[in-house]
Amino acid sequence: MTLFKGIIPALITPMNDRQAVDEAALRTLVDTLIDKGVHGLFALGTNGEFFALSDDEKLNVARIVVDQAHGRVPVIAGTGAFTTQGVIDMNARMEQVGVDACSIITPYFNAVSQRELVVHYSAIAEQASLPFMLYNIPAKTGGTITIDTVAELSHLPMVQGIKDSGGDFDRLTQLIGLKRDDFAVFTGTDSLILWGLLAGADGAVAATTNAVPDVVMTIYNAFQAGDMETAREAQEKLRVLRTAFGMATMPVVLKAAAELMGMPAGPTRAPALPLSDQQRQQLDELMQVYR
Repeated sequence: MTLFKGIIPALITPMNDRQAVDEAALRTLVDTLIDKGVHGLFALGTNGEFFALSDDEKLNVARIVVDQAHGRVPVIAGTGAFTTQGVIDMNARMEQVGVDACSIITPYFNAVSQRELVVHYSAIAEQASLPFMLYNIPAKTGGTITIDTVAELSHLPMVQGIKDSGGDFDRLTQLIGLKRDDFAVFTGTDSLILWGLLAGADGAVAATTNAVPDVVMTIYNAFQAGDMETAREAQEKLRVLRTAFGMATMPVVLKAAAELMGMPAGPTRAPALPLSDQQRQQLDELMQVYR
């Protein structure tokens, strides 16, 4: 059985004014989200600025999250890299830190072929001692894992799920057709949480949970309770924040929104710039819908 289920926040990485990882804030974030009822924690994803952190920083972030979660929910760590050996090495180091599973983004910058993806993930799976989730986000990586490739990889014992952040509902439904007890399908597009659940998805890796956990958990909990009206209202409410993301470089808006809602976040690491005073005021006005 896969351990991937429900609502798993894609954690931001809180930073202080010097743009160093803020350990106290990260611990507070972990506790707050667990108290809100999340089913797991995903550290070092795209909204966690994995691409802007050194390997030592990544391991430190994972260590903090594992320590603070203290077994209350599973901890998933992003270990993706362009090279196959780089992923294998990071997986081994993350196992020593104590994470429960890994998430492995497709090789980025230089998009690879489907055959290369199969060889890449197969080699990782052969060396892995932790289960992992495939992570597809073509807008950021420049490459997509096709349905056929996912189908092939899903039979590898350590490949126990996929997070698909392509935003294509038709593709998501095709992926859901590959679901098994040992292979979970998650949407990574927060605007599709409810629609994914209705189609049979196992859950969502949802970055907006950092800022508005009550709204995201309402989508899931109302769906589970059969209250479709409440679930739809919450899903529609989430659109306000999702639309605001276009105001600035990822995850500047998400971090600013989290802070406006009383969650620790801090700045996004340079070269990303903070919101202007005017943009922050605009975002503050948009966030009134959640207060």
